[in-house]
Amino acid sequence: MGQTKRKRHIVVIGAGAAGLMAACAASDCGAAVTVLEKNEKAGKKIYITGKGRCNLTNACDLQEFWNHIVSNPKFLYSAVYGFDQQQMMRFLEDNGCPVKTERGDRVFPVSDHASDVTKALLYHLRNRNVEIRYHCPVKRILTAGEEKTFRVTGVETRTGERIEADAVILATGGRSYPSTGSEGDGYRMGKELGIGVIQPAPSLVPVLTSEAWCARLQGLSLKNVELTLLRPQEETGRKKKKPLFTGFGEMLFTHFGISGPLVLTASCYMDFDSHPEGYFMRLNLKPALTEEQLAARIRREIDAAPLKKMATVIRTLFPQRLAEEISSMSGIGERTASSINDKEIDKLCELIRNVPIHASGTRGFQEAIVTRGGLDVKAFDPSTMECKNVKGLYAAGEVLDVDAHTGGFNLQIAWSTGHLAGESAAEEAGI
Repeated sequence: MGQTKRKRHIVVIGAGAAGLMAACAASDCGAAVTVLEKNEKAGKKIYITGKGRCNLTNACDLQEFWNHIVSNPKFLYSAVYGFDQQQMMRFLEDNGCPVKTERGDRVFPVSDHASDVTKALLYHLRNRNVEIRYHCPVKRILTAGEEKTFRVTGVETRTGERIEADAVILATGGRSYPSTGSEGDGYRMGKELGIGVIQPAPSLVPVLTSEAWCARLQGLSLKNVELTLLRPQEETGRKKKKPLFTGFGEMLFTHFGISGPLVLTASCYMDFDSHPEGYFMRLNLKPALTEEQLAARIRREIDAAPLKKMATVIRTLFPQRLAEEISSMSGIGERTASSINDKEIDKLCELIRNVPIHASGTRGFQEAIVTRGGLDVKAFDPSTMECKNVKGLYAAGEVLDVDAHTGGFNLQIAWSTGHLAGESAAEEAGI
């Protein structure tokens, strides 16, 4: 009578989006899985995404999907094609979390409660008898063997406990929202095993500006505007390179500068370590109008109210506070509409379509939605998520140098890479 084959044991470090999905996939393949989480509960960052509603993925077609990946899209091909947005949506539906698709193909739980996404993942794991140990931070990943033949043997917790494993999946997240436990632990563990780390930086983050007028407009939200991001040396006009970013959408003025979806996306392309002098931005307040159409519109408003102050006249185009700032920036100030000549109208139109803003920094990891940078993807096999030089070590999610625009894309990266790492770890372990 043959012996029952021992289940291979997989340890997942981190119970965030990528870690929970990795545990789901590995346990679906028959592995015995233990998840180690430093916090008191799972999915702590999931709870605060989408303002507590959880924009869990984006339902756009895959061709469009790749246009929203900022760092290393090719590395993600196997992961996303293997477990795409539709599969994630079905997974949640099958585990008691119905979903809905809103404007911009953003997908949310029908309940509008982010907690229901985490509950669905935990429900799946309970049905697979997966153990999740809370308040259990990992100190290091254990390996055996000589250089270039290292193999994972388990992990050591900060209390000194050693847990044996046939494979380890590193899903500790990045450094964004450190209040959720994202302190860069995965980078340290990776470095200890010889894995390169691309300098982490905050991304999808509000932007600091040098201009005082931005702060004076605190609380003002604009829709249907266009923002263009340029390198500082390109502002001089000596270099006519393609802008780093041009986007259309919504933005918000704050006490420190600017925020909102359009600004968060632009921040993906800002590297203040390389450009400490900052970046120039150009804000088009009326992108739907050509300069000629805008000039004609302003002339009509002047003809209709020639004795009013110019700031009052252009209130038909902008909110009052913004109209006053534009009037001041243009040099028109308190002058009446009838005193404005054609040259000044042309200058005003040019300003409205090219309001200069200087980005001097960001609000940092405390307010960043994701981290740009992380474990160098060159160290991992994109078809399995396994480390090339440490057998049995896998990575998934934000700990890797992969990031995307806002709109559910970053969470889909976590689901897809987590799923591939979990499946690969289980198969590699001989399940």
